[in-house]
Amino acid sequence: MTEPTRGADLQPKYFGWTVIDRVATITLNRPERKNPLTFESYRELVSTFRALQDMDDVKAIVLTGAGGNFSSGGDVHEIIGPLVELRDDEGLDGLLSFTRMTGSLVAAMRDCPQPIIAAIDGVCAGAGAILAMASDLRYGTPTSRVAFLFVRVGLSGADMGACSILPRIVGAGRAAELLYTGRFIDAEEAERWGFYNRVVGAASLQKEAHEMAVAIAHGPTFAHALTKRCLHHEWSMAIDDALKLEAEAQALCMQTEDFARAYRAFAAREIPSFEGN
Repeated sequence: MTEPTRGADLQPKYFGWTVIDRVATITLNRPERKNPLTFESYRELVSTFRALQDMDDVKAIVLTGAGGNFSSGGDVHEIIGPLVELRDDEGLDGLLSFTRMTGSLVAAMRDCPQPIIAAIDGVCAGAGAILAMASDLRYGTPTSRVAFLFVRVGLSGADMGACSILPRIVGAGRAAELLYTGRFIDAEEAERWGFYNRVVGAASLQKEAHEMAVAIAHGPTFAHALTKRCLHHEWSMAIDDALKLEAEAQALCMQTEDFARAYRAFAAREIPSFEGN
């Protein structure tokens, strides 16, 4: 039987990593370039989010960027340039290996049982906007800007699940506008459209995102994982199938000690202390 992974033991090479009070913070850390993604950082993020499925000491995640920006997306010189060469050298098969790998990052984030909070300051564009979109909650700052830039480099807006996930966050018409135009939306519009859950001051962004993550991490985390799974899988379900799935999910939660703890605390007029089992 494989032993659960401890988040405190993880030492990624391409981004910052800390675990404090049950919360892992992933910090995209190339501030001099506004934290772009490379082939290597993509792969390491995929492996990290997959490993998080077995990290028993991590109950919530904050995803953020260093130096006042979230992420400018795929590195122009380290990804887009080589992809143009790959097109000429290997054709469709070589390009598919890349696009499938980037899609696997979104799949790993959605399969990861811990809720993910994106803390977004400055530029959040291209693949960076996808990382924010694939998170469960999004906090922005007044000066943050979000854009799904793919059309500006001659690509489809159908990238890394954007045509599936983004309409469920902001609505089909608004998603279509963002994906067809590639334009930036400011913080006020992002919050009004529902992309941001909250807009906070830049100085308090990390603190407020971490506080929300800690609150989630100290909740009934087995139940949170089932909530995330149902939110993900019920997108394409008929209501009858969703009702069946949620009946099973809730029955499983009723078997946990956290459910019993909550009842005992309620009866004693105390605040329950959840342990995630």
